[in-house]
Amino acid sequence: MSKQKRAFFVVLDLIIMGLLVFIDRYTKILASVKLKDKEPVRLIPEVFELRYLENRGAAFGMLQDMRTLFIVVGIVFIVLVLYLLIRVPATAKYRLLRICLVMIGAGAIGNLYDRFTLNYVIDFLYFIYIDFPIFNVADIYVTVSSAILVILFIFVYKDEDLDMKKANTVKVHSSMLPREETGAGEEAEEENKDEAKKETGENDEAGARPETETRAETEAKEEAEAREEAEEEEEAEAKEEAEEEEEAEAGAKADNENKEEAEAEKKTGDPGEDKDKEETGEKDEAEDGE
Repeated sequence: MSKQKRAFFVVLDLIIMGLLVFIDRYTKILASVKLKDKEPVRLIPEVFELRYLENRGAAFGMLQDMRTLFIVVGIVFIVLVLYLLIRVPATAKYRLLRICLVMIGAGAIGNLYDRFTLNYVIDFLYFIYIDFPIFNVADIYVTVSSAILVILFIFVYKDEDLDMKKANTVKVHSSMLPREETGAGEEAEEENKDEAKKETGENDEAGARPETETRAETEAKEEAEAREEAEEEEEAEAKEEAEEEEEAEAGAKADNENKEEAEAEKKTGDPGEDKDKEETGEKDEAEDGE
């Protein structure tokens, strides 16, 4: 994937993250204006209500009054999320992973902003029925995305899929890219080939030479086979012509012999007729003697 495309997706992720942070800040401002020092607003009786709370601990009220630790951890967490967004490929396979990272980053920034400016985090969402700790929109971002990540790591992604170095060097055929991105795809494919050759220690000349020799041997073998077939066909045709000539000569010879026999018979006459004539003459003489 080209660097320009990856940079575009990183910028897009940051824009979405900023929008999520804005939604979190807007809801907290509304909570501080509408709910602070007022009675809770029950949306679903005995189930869910809006109740204002200033949380000086971690998510869901844990670890109270540890502001410095939360700020340091939050900064490290946000930097890690940004680093992963830069490293994760911007492909359909990793789309859910990027969305989860964006949501986690937005939640961390939203709560970190409150700790910097207010020294506490504004919570206002409360499930009465299960007595769940009061939380806010940023907590929803972090909790939901973390649950999705667990599912992805268990059921979707394999160990090799999480190797970002290999994931970013996956070969992509130029026919799979749009026309305007074909050039970039070809460049990426060439870079991938070069990196693969460096890792495996292949030599281009040593690899190309056997292929060339094999191709030349195959062509020579095909030419030899074609030549043998042509010679066999020529021999068969010559043999057929010789047999036809012999048959023609034999026929002509037989005709000549028949002609000679016929001429000889004409010259000598029929010996059977002469014999009949002699017998007839003898009979006549015998009759005359009597």
